[in-house]
Amino acid sequence: MFEVAVEQTFAAGHALRNYKGKCENVHGHNFRVQVILEGERLDETGLLVDFIEVRDALRAIIARLDHVFLNDVPPFDVKNPSAENLAEYFYREISGTLRSAVPVRVREVRVWETEIQSAAYRG
Repeated sequence: MFEVAVEQTFAAGHALRNYKGKCENVHGHNFRVQVILEGERLDETGLLVDFIEVRDALRAIIARLDHVFLNDVPPFDVKNPSAENLAEYFYREISGTLRSAVPVRVREVRVWETEIQSAAYRG
């Protein structure tokens, strides 16, 4: 099994609804997102997927979330903008955009709110 990982960062604010603590207040993070793709074979060039394609797809998703208040952006206007929900959102969004010459699937998306705290989603 082959694996490729790509990371990008973005800054955004949010407030966790029904949290009952400091994070229920408006605050922000410098988020880091990691997408891990996997597949059983490589293309004729020896690639599972082009890093640049993954990076560009990830940047397009991030462009909708960078420097905004996440609670105002669908689906987070209804769904709590937790790291867990952000990881699932990126998983679903990136899964629908990648094209590869060989079968490739998203294995995991991990979102860090801080350098030492992260959440992951696997479909």
